Amino acid sequence: IKHGRAAMLGFLHVIHLEAGVRFPGYLSGSAGLKFTDMPKGCFASLEAVPALGWLQILAVALACETGYAGRAFSVVKQTDDREPGDIGGEGWVRYDDPGEKAYKLNVERQNGRAAMMGITGCLAHEILGVDALYPTGGFGGEAPPEIIDMYTSFANFPSFAAV
Repeated sequence: IKHGRAAMLGFLHVIHLEAGVRFPGYLSGSAGLKFTDMPKGCFASLEAVPALGWLQILAVALACETGYAGRAFSVVKQTDDREPGDIGGEGWVRYDDPGEKAYKLNVERQNGRAAMMGITGCLAHEILGVDALYPTGGFGGEAPPEIIDMYTSFANFPSFAAV
């Protein structure tokens, strides 16, 4: 369930970046990096974050996993007396009806699986050199430029070498 939740956040990240959504202010005041300076691509945006920014992100994730950040409105450490994935604080909604609980968990699993496929597709599109969300050219309908020359790109590949 946690991987699906992370994939959902990652896919929302791609959607926000592609839509041009940026927070006001500075991402890193010491580096002079504004949120508006963040590049659009998945990998480019990851590389633009300073190392100390990644350290802060990891510290928050560690606080969530260890329960250090545990508040009634926050996330808490996974304990043995709770169901797997139940990391919500005491203020979070829980379902007593087993049928409703099973339905909600299945919906979350399915959404997580869809998000995992979505973020994987976005990353693959970007690696191939096309837009992450609109690999066929976007709303304009024009085809993206070819990134592989089918005549010469594999000419030096060992299995195609002349014997």
